[in-house]
Amino acid sequence: MPSTSPSKSPASSSSTRASAPSELAYIAKQVDAVRATFESGRTRSYEWRDSQLGALLTLLTSEEVVIGAALTEDLGKSRLEGWLSELNEVVGAVKFLRKNLKKFMKPERVKTPLNLQPGKSWIQREPLGVALIIAPWNYPLLLSLNPLAGAIAAGNAAVVKPSEVAPATSALIAKLVAKYLDADAIRVIEGGVPETTELLANRFDTIFYTGNGAVGRIVMQAAAKHLTPVTLELGGKSPCIIDEHIDLEVTAKRIVWGKFMNCGQTCVAPDYLLVHERVHDHFVQLLKSTVESFWGAQPETSKDYGRIVNERHLRRLLGLLPGSGELLIGGQADEATRYLAPTILTNVPEDAPVMQDEIFGPILPVLRVGDVEQAIRFINARPKPLALYVFSSNESVQQRVLASTSSGGAAINHVVVHLAVHGLPFGGVGASGMGAYHGKHSFDTFSHRRAVLKKATALDAAIMYPPYTDSKEGWIRRLA
Repeated sequence: MPSTSPSKSPASSSSTRASAPSELAYIAKQVDAVRATFESGRTRSYEWRDSQLGALLTLLTSEEVVIGAALTEDLGKSRLEGWLSELNEVVGAVKFLRKNLKKFMKPERVKTPLNLQPGKSWIQREPLGVALIIAPWNYPLLLSLNPLAGAIAAGNAAVVKPSEVAPATSALIAKLVAKYLDADAIRVIEGGVPETTELLANRFDTIFYTGNGAVGRIVMQAAAKHLTPVTLELGGKSPCIIDEHIDLEVTAKRIVWGKFMNCGQTCVAPDYLLVHERVHDHFVQLLKSTVESFWGAQPETSKDYGRIVNERHLRRLLGLLPGSGELLIGGQADEATRYLAPTILTNVPEDAPVMQDEIFGPILPVLRVGDVEQAIRFINARPKPLALYVFSSNESVQQRVLASTSSGGAAINHVVVHLAVHGLPFGGVGASGMGAYHGKHSFDTFSHRRAVLKKATALDAAIMYPPYTDSKEGWIRRLA
């Protein structure tokens, strides 16, 4: 899931060695081969789309064990967490698209005005062409294959660039896609910054990028050269408001679960909490006890607690702690195992290092606010986030927060789980991204809505053509 922190960029760390230009020449050939397949018309039929979605489903279900092992190797994900947060999400997306594919492909009738009768009008959805999908490392399977499912459903050919920062999953995606899917239409390009840069130098018909805002700007600049449409799934500091009127124990469980899942490396994880001063002290103690109940006094021994993706990102996170308030719990780290304990900070200054950019790790700052209005002002003084959460049993407070703030998505009395609703679009606004996907929105993102009008030639009104008389003008004005 997206992020605006440098940690999440698929191009944020170079491959192990710089690639010479001659070594990258194969990339253009790969893109050209995929384009030739698309231009042959092969990917447009319902049969091809359905068969490829079926093959993708087979890939996911048949290779569950090796997929889980790769996610564990890269991110320390437990078998269940890897299945729940990645593999199962893609399976659900593929099944939904496949079930509804014929309906999505069906032309949409539009009313034709009287002055253009007899005639028929409709919207015909057609594939954009060759899609480039650039994925991040934090959910390396989900954020590579979920967009790919949408591209396939819409009838596109695709080039997928998984993140080199999750090397085990990247290599596995390349292997399995070649094994199960149509290799003439769908290719995987592995590598780091040089390969991503070379890919962006090629012409694509749409680019789908998940990552940080800095690289998002680079993607947009590259796309502008070819006037290529882009979907940017970025991120930001997703805030979480805790009102005084709410079940605090349930709230603590839901926030701790959502924040520290995947070791905090989730774009829509609560980035910081704004807690009503009347419940602040009690609530932070509940947060602490919840962490201990989930992962024990020594989370490093828990099979259910993940790891930071690499040492560089671990050092970045540790660098945020000095000057960022007081440690309520956590802070312990082990670079050799890429471990960082679930960490909660209190009495956090507004200008603290941890409050500057998206944290993208298991550090949770807690700020005290006098009321919901103060929380709203705090949020609105900062860039629009990818997600916003409010915990309150008061309907007016819920509606006040939604009406007075802006974010890519929002959830009331829970965190993260709004992503699992197929009918909801997932995407950002402002600095947190542009465009959206999930469910039918994935199909639409990779489709062009082509406007079509069909006119008969049997009846051809003479009043449409010059020379125009007063009588013709009168009829035209009445009918227009």
